Amino acid sequence: MNEPGGDLVIAAGPGLRRGLVVPAVELVERFSRSSGPGGQGVNTADSRVELVFEPEASSALTPTQRERLVSALGGRLVGGRITVVASEHRSQLRNRAAARERLAALLRDGLAPPPPARRATKPTRGSQRRRVEGKKRRSQVKSGRGRVQPE
Repeated sequence: MNEPGGDLVIAAGPGLRRGLVVPAVELVERFSRSSGPGGQGVNTADSRVELVFEPEASSALTPTQRERLVSALGGRLVGGRITVVASEHRSQLRNRAAARERLAALLRDGLAPPPPARRATKPTRGSQRRRVEGKKRRSQVKSGRGRVQPE
């Protein structure tokens, strides 16, 4: 389904009725040496994966989806691009799959519709009454303190 080098397939979910397929040509993969585990091969294998996606130039997104994604992931965009890095595995193939899964999750979350706005409600009459009675009781307790007047 989401094999490295192929199209990125995102399953249907909130905001994605029919799912989404990002063509492989719109994804840029860069490889470099990882600082993580790897034993002797850590210095020779380029296992760290950087996956770059540019939502503004994507043909897979509708203008509405593009706008929603840019507003939701605005803090993650650098130069109009989303960059995901994976370097936790020893093998490049597993890091490529991890990066693709992370990007898919980011896009899925970014394309989800915002939750409905909260509708403010008035306090009930009973809760207002209880609040005022509590304030009056507290006021009486405080006014009972202090010096006692001699008779």
